[in-house]
Amino acid sequence: MKLAFEATAQGFRTFVSDVADGFFEMTHNGFALVGLAIVFAAIALVARPDLREQGEEQLMSWLQSRKPVPAVPEVLVSDLDPTAIERTTATSPLDLPKQQAAVAYWLSKKYRVAAEPLSALVAEAYDLGKRSKLDPTLILAIMAVESSFNPFAQSQVGAQGLMQVMTRVHGDKYESAGGTLTAFDPVTNMRVGVKVLQECIARAGSLEGGLRYYVGAANLEDDGGYAGKVLAEHGRLRQVADGRSPPTTTAPTPALRAQATPTPAPLAKPAEAAADKLALLGDL
Repeated sequence: MKLAFEATAQGFRTFVSDVADGFFEMTHNGFALVGLAIVFAAIALVARPDLREQGEEQLMSWLQSRKPVPAVPEVLVSDLDPTAIERTTATSPLDLPKQQAAVAYWLSKKYRVAAEPLSALVAEAYDLGKRSKLDPTLILAIMAVESSFNPFAQSQVGAQGLMQVMTRVHGDKYESAGGTLTAFDPVTNMRVGVKVLQECIARAGSLEGGLRYYVGAANLEDDGGYAGKVLAEHGRLRQVADGRSPPTTTAPTPALRAQATPTPAPLAKPAEAAADKLALLGDL
């Protein structure tokens, strides 16, 4: 029994030794083959630079494809201000009366401005018109000629906003709104612009004369066609408000020149002009 166990153990050791020798031989031969393959590949790459360049490109492409994607900071919806709608100067034209909606759509098409912010401006113009006894389409016509409805417009001489009010001249009119930076708030600029327009008309005694004061050309022989442009656009907007559809072709507007503080000038009818001024200023 003992001899049988020893014979079995000896056979097992022999088997293990043979397997180990075989594995060593296979590994040795495998490494030799790998070495030969590397040598032949190196020779081929040296002899064929194009193959080397192609291999480098493929290797770089492979490495780039496995490069980890850098983490991009996520903009969370919670980062948005839920009260932003309260600062937005826009409204749906569908919420306006038919006449105002027609004016908003016409201006939107002509000046390539979205109908929603224009609707808010049209509604404000009609509200200001009631309070100031000025035609709302006149207010809109001035904005069209002055800034083409760009609330951030600024002329070379410093006129700013929708109605191109000279902020440094009429800065006191913005104080109750929080300061001169509110010149770029569309509604505030409209209200100050209408106030300045009222003063100009009252001082000049006529609409056309008031427009010359407004653009700063009261003491000049020529206003550069400004009053004519405003009155022409005013006429087109009146047609739109009356249900007609004038063409939307935009004519070149004169260079923007800001209104200066009106200076006294002799009026043809001083009594009537004084009465008009008191009436206009009393409505603000």
